[in-house]
Amino acid sequence: MTATSLDDILKENPDVVGMLRNSKLGIYVYPVVAPEFSNWRDEQRAWRESAVLFDQSHHMDELIVEGPDAARFLESLAINSFANFGTDRAKHFVPVSTEGYVIGDMIIFREREDKFVLVGRAPTANWVQFNQAVSTFNVRITRDPRSPSRPDGKAVTRTHYRFQIQGPEADKIFTVMNGGPVPDVKFFHVDWINVGSKRVQALRHGMAGAPGLELWGPYEDKDYIRKVILDSAREAGVDLRQVGSRAYATNTLESGWIPSPLPAIYTGDGLMQQYREWLAADSYEAGGSIGGSYVSKDIRDYYTNPYELGYGIYAKFDHDFVGREAVEKMKGQKNRKKVTFEWNAEDVVNVIASAFKPGEDHYKWIDFPLSNYASSSFDMVMQGDRMVGMSMFNGYSYNERCMLSLGIVDDDVQVGDVLTMVWGEPNGGSDKTSTEKHKQAEIRVRVSPTPYSTEARENYADSWRTKQG
Repeated sequence: MTATSLDDILKENPDVVGMLRNSKLGIYVYPVVAPEFSNWRDEQRAWRESAVLFDQSHHMDELIVEGPDAARFLESLAINSFANFGTDRAKHFVPVSTEGYVIGDMIIFREREDKFVLVGRAPTANWVQFNQAVSTFNVRITRDPRSPSRPDGKAVTRTHYRFQIQGPEADKIFTVMNGGPVPDVKFFHVDWINVGSKRVQALRHGMAGAPGLELWGPYEDKDYIRKVILDSAREAGVDLRQVGSRAYATNTLESGWIPSPLPAIYTGDGLMQQYREWLAADSYEAGGSIGGSYVSKDIRDYYTNPYELGYGIYAKFDHDFVGREAVEKMKGQKNRKKVTFEWNAEDVVNVIASAFKPGEDHYKWIDFPLSNYASSSFDMVMQGDRMVGMSMFNGYSYNERCMLSLGIVDDDVQVGDVLTMVWGEPNGGSDKTSTEKHKQAEIRVRVSPTPYSTEARENYADSWRTKQG
């Protein structure tokens, strides 16, 4: 019998960890956008020294949630409070499971009292859509899924284009583009600006250090809007670099957001069981992969809670939400904390060098600039014989001239501590298509602040990037 749901698949594969560790999904692909427009090193450099244009039109799901009960429905799923969530604002929307573990996150925009737009990865979009289907709230959802990873020449369209312009010289571009200075928009607030002949919504945002603006509108305007942005940069004398898909995801290494925690949906009864029965057999959750040196028999060991990811400042208990009781209990516990790991350059070079020794076993390949090879990564971080954390998202920063990763460590680990990360999978590697046969390596890592970028750490508005809840 062909499996039609995630629950069907789990009945056939009771070893959830083994199933995800051996997933045949392949490496995560940022779709449609060209890999490089110039070269990924200069594209990374530009967000620190001049300005960049990120094309975010294709790699995220979009949900439009509207109706008389839209606000009450969404707040019932979020650790966030909507008490001061007015129109023309945005929030970092974080839902958790009934056990209090993070399912994912999205950016949520409030366009009207009864209309919200959510943008982000599939796990959160799936969870919201499911809860709308089983609830009695008077809401309707329109979903625009991310573009296909491998469109094979087929035309790709979306409901909206989505561009982000940022960098220390971005304001010069905005001034030309708008025909004068843009409004002084507060962080995570929305206003309207001119882009040539179009009036466009703009969110004050930032991802790699210097704050910028995120613009969106009807997809049919995409080419015109991009041309106006590029023409405005030339007129302003700014070396604006379009960022390709190779460099795009690495900006989070400097700014401190862990983009792909494992969705905590594989356990739990009641609502969670109902959700697994609802999720399709071809869903992200059914085909996603786990990678790294950490292997546990219990899938719960790969879950993270809001406090570990730095989202504790969002947790407000002025409303009822799925998982509230569990999150309240977690608040009083000693939780792990998010950090940046700076990899020892000598150890990294040693790992790479092993691939140039014919006839010898080599270490797991470190790809540049992004070296993740699974949907969710978990490499053990050791202090002597004791595991004290996990490295969860890694890559190379040309701006810092080093390998970095984001992860979590025990509360007693301090910035400046030198620990050991185990790189690569045990027993020669799993059966993932993204994993070649290899041996494991030990890489020294220095515990560093999050965000790693001084610009992001000192100049962002107070948020999850700059505070630990």
